This record gives sequence, C-alpha cells and structure tokens, in this order.
Amino acid sequence: MNAAAPPLALLAELTHRCPLRCPYCSNPLELERASGELDTDAWVRVFGEAADMGVLQVHFSGGEPTVRKDLERLVAACGALGLYTNLITSGVLLDEGRIAALAGAGLEHVQLSFQDSEEAGGDRIGGYKGGHAKKVEVARLVRKAGLALTLNMVVHRQNLHNLPAMIELAVGLDAHRVEIAHVQYYGWGLKNRAALIPTRAQLDEATAVVEAARQRLKGVLVFDYVVPDYYARRPKSCMGGWGRNFLNVMPSGRVLPCHAAETIPGLRFDSVSDRPLQQIWETSDAFQRFRGTGWMPEPCRSCDRREIDWGGCRCQAFAITGDAARTDPACELSSDHQRIVELAQTESDRAPPAFVYRGLGAGAARTEPALSEDAVPGAGRS
Repeated sequence: MNAAAPPLALLAELTHRCPLRCPYCSNPLELERASGELDTDAWVRVFGEAADMGVLQVHFSGGEPTVRKDLERLVAACGALGLYTNLITSGVLLDEGRIAALAGAGLEHVQLSFQDSEEAGGDRIGGYKGGHAKKVEVARLVRKAGLALTLNMVVHRQNLHNLPAMIELAVGLDAHRVEIAHVQYYGWGLKNRAALIPTRAQLDEATAVVEAARQRLKGVLVFDYVVPDYYARRPKSCMGGWGRNFLNVMPSGRVLPCHAAETIPGLRFDSVSDRPLQQIWETSDAFQRFRGTGWMPEPCRSCDRREIDWGGCRCQAFAITGDAARTDPACELSSDHQRIVELAQTESDRAPPAFVYRGLGAGAARTEPALSEDAVPGAGRS
C-alpha cells in the first residue's frame, strides 16, 4: 500500500443541477438528482474532516453551485475552519445581493466561466439565452465586492477565432487571472469531440496568441494555458498525480480521485456517508489503484518522468484504449499514440457536427438549437 500525504485541495461538487447545457460539460452522463445531494450538515462535517486531514483549499463546484440555497453557510463553515474558499460558477444565477452575501460569509475567490468573447457564440455554446451578458455583469459585481476574479475560457474549434478578444475581455473586466483551457474529452466533451476538437493549425495559432499576450500583459494578467492532450508528445501530470494532491466529493457523497474517475469501470468509490474522509483517502480501492508508480506498465515503469507526470491520465487511457492501466496515449512512447493522433486529425478535418446538448434528466440529450431562458428546472439537471 502506498503512503498518502495529505491532499492540498477538495473539490466540493455540491450539485449536478445547472441552467447551462455546455456541450463539453465534464460531469458524468448519468447525473445525481437534487434528492440525492448531501445536505448542509453532511457537507459541514466533510469540511471539518478535510481540515483535520490538512486540506488547505475548498473549491465549490457543480453543476452550478449557486443553485444551493445553503452556499453562504457552507462558505462560512469553511472560513471558520481556516480553509481557503473558491467558487467555480457560470454566474448566471448571481446578483449583487448574493455576491455581497457570499463575500460577507468569507468567500475569497471566484472563477467565472465564459463560453466565448461575444453574446451570439457564448449563448449558443452554453445553450442559455442572455447568459453572456449576465456573465459580464457578474464579473463587474465580483470585482466591485472586492473578490479576486479568474475568468475560465474553455476553447475549442468553434470559438478559437475569438481567442484574442477573450483575452481582452479578461483585461477589460479587471480579472486577476485567465485560464484558457482547451476542452478535455471526458463526459459530454467526449460525446461532442468531433464538434469541438481543433485542427493542429488552430492549436498552434492559439498557443502563439497566448504566449504573445502573456509577455505583453506581464504584471497585468496571469495566464494558465491547458492544451488538448490529443496533440501532446508527453502526458501532463493529471491532477498532480492520481490520489496525490486532490480529492473530489460528488453531490451524493462519493469520493473520487478526479472528477472523471467514474468513467472507469470496476472502481469502487466510497461515500462520506459510510466512511471518514481520511480513511477513504488513505485506504480506499479507488485511490490506491493508480497512486504512486507501482501500478505502471512499461514504458512508464522505467521512464525518468514517472514521478513527474505520474503516468498521465487514467480516464483518457480508458477512453481511447478501453484499459485504464495502459500508458496514456498522449505519450509519444505509448503504442497507442498514433491512434490518438489519427483521431484528432480525422475528426478536426471534417465539418463539425451539431452539438449534442444535455437535456432534462440524467443522460438525456438533444442537438442544436437548445437556447433556454429557464433558471434551474426542478429535476436534478437541466
């Protein structure tokens, strides 16, 4: 059994409910309904256990975490425990009063997602009418409340042409940081891969745009840039290594090493309703399975990068090869590397198909158009 140092951060997926229908949503195709979510007391207990373990940060996510009416109480509970708090949100359900209440409860940082730099593209990609304008308003209100702001720009073949404008939007909204992240192909992103994956030329141009902006805006805006693994030569250290720095508590209370881990069959995920969080972190089968280096096949096992990239992404290995224990196909040393390269080339060379959006109910879907003016349906997921 591999010894486990305390995790740095806990991702609290408070709900799977969300008014947006982003075609790259990383949540599972089968979603938890509101009736299955942990209640306030259970989450407060989990945060206490996390603090006792040595966790330093809590990231509130979903779905859309602001659906939860108890969010202020959860933020305050974390603050009382000395935990840094970050809200990852679409922003469309926020207003000035709610932002002030969250700031008053001790919230320290907001990560606000944008689907594009302009209204037509943003509303189409998010599947939510008026969403882009609302996000711009919320960004300004977040800064007015004195909170640190990161803009999350998820990029792909259908919005990369607006990347320079996205960067200027981040500057104009006084963001401290911008995360420009190419879609990662799990969940709905995998389902919509052919509509989202960029060409190699698009990727190269985007990388040049980011590098130029990073130099030009040094001291003004911090950049995080995440490229699609399908064009990589070596895998990145997914989540800083499986079961090393991070744990993810789902709305139901199941504890995962990463948000996409449930795509891997055969793993058993323990619940905070049944076992203490520290015990799950240290001894559960799901966290032990790919922790450390002992599980690695060749060429990973003898690679001098094995404690740098920690074998790359297990979910991607399964998605491409059907075997989560194989070498990540993003690595050029993998026997499956050409497979991932050909997938990217083939799909990006074709005209993109219509998006498949999430529909009402777990696993439901529909193709474009899917603009909604609803807030959050009473069902577990929009």
